[in-house]
Amino acid sequence: MKIGVVTFPGSLDDHDACRAVRLSGGEAVPLWHGADDLKGVEAVILPGGFSYGDYLRCGAIARFSPVMDEVVRQAKRGMPVLGVCNGFQVLCEARLLPGALIRNESQVFTARDQRLRVESTATAWSNAYTAGQEITIALKNGEGNYQADAATIERLEGEGRVVFRYLGNPNGSIHDIAGITNEVGNVVGLMPHPEHNVDPEIAASLDGQGFFASVAAFLGDR
Repeated sequence: MKIGVVTFPGSLDDHDACRAVRLSGGEAVPLWHGADDLKGVEAVILPGGFSYGDYLRCGAIARFSPVMDEVVRQAKRGMPVLGVCNGFQVLCEARLLPGALIRNESQVFTARDQRLRVESTATAWSNAYTAGQEITIALKNGEGNYQADAATIERLEGEGRVVFRYLGNPNGSIHDIAGITNEVGNVVGLMPHPEHNVDPEIAASLDGQGFFASVAAFLGDR
C-alpha cells in the first residue's frame, strides 16, 4: 500500500507517520503542502503538529494549501484519509468532517497515554479492531476539545459515526468524542496519535498498529 503523508509548515509528526507506515509494511510517500499531485497514493495521512503556526484557527490556513484541493477531491471519491490531531482540525476546516476542535477545557496542553474505546469498526481505519475494544494511544494537544451543535452530535451518534471515545475525558470533548468519521467511513479524524504506538522499541502500547492494518485490509478489498 502507498500512503501519502502531507507536510505543512509546522508539521511535527509527519516523519513519525511515515515511519509507522513503513513499519506496517507500506510505502510512505511524502507529500508537500504546496503541491497538487498526490503521486498515485492509495491513502493519505494529515499528521499532527501546528500547521502554519495555528494562526487564525488550528488548521484554518492549511485547509487552503494546494495539496488539500486534491485531498478533498479524492476523499469524496472514496480514498481513505486519516487526520491526526492537527490533521483532524484540518479535516474539520475543510468540511470533510463536521464540528470543530477548540481549546482544552482545562486551558492547558495535555500529553499522556490515553485510553479509548472503539465505537465503530465500519471505517477504513478501524476495521481491524472489535467494537467495544479498549486501546491506549498517545495524546498531546492544546486544542483537542471536540464540539458541534446538538443536531450534528445527534446525527453522528445516530449514524454510528463516533469511531473512538475517551475513557476519562482529557479535554472536555462533548460526549467524550475522540474521533469521528464521514458518512461512508473512508475519512477519519481523531486527536490521539496512533503513529506513536506501532514500534515495540519505543511504545509500551502497540494499539496504533490496528489503524494501519485496517487501511491495508480496506485497500486490499477494493
